[in-house]
Amino acid sequence: MVDDEPTIRTLLVDAMLAQGYQVLEAADAAAALALLAPETHLDLLVTDVGLPGALNGRQLADALRRLRPQLPVLLITGYAEAEVIGDGDLDAGMRALTRPFTLDTLERRIPAMLLPS
Repeated sequence: MVDDEPTIRTLLVDAMLAQGYQVLEAADAAAALALLAPETHLDLLVTDVGLPGALNGRQLADALRRLRPQLPVLLITGYAEAEVIGDGDLDAGMRALTRPFTLDTLERRIPAMLLPS
């Protein structure tokens, strides 16, 4: 879970922990990349699109998917979904969730993304 807003990150991490997931958390892309050794197992990346620093959430997702092409990604944004997608569709295995959303929506979305496609 990558989000630069500590309150939002804590809320989302707590929701994922309550669902029984193990969660790594970071405030920006650089911190997220520093957490991940090559052998670190990841089932899903959940990241805010608007991150501070050199990489935004979409760029972080793209960087991780170069190393782990099948990694599902849930991009969270306060912007219109069209801003996240740009001129084309998101890659297979990538979905966007636009704020505001309920925790119930997040709690349904995560298991759906973990299902094999």
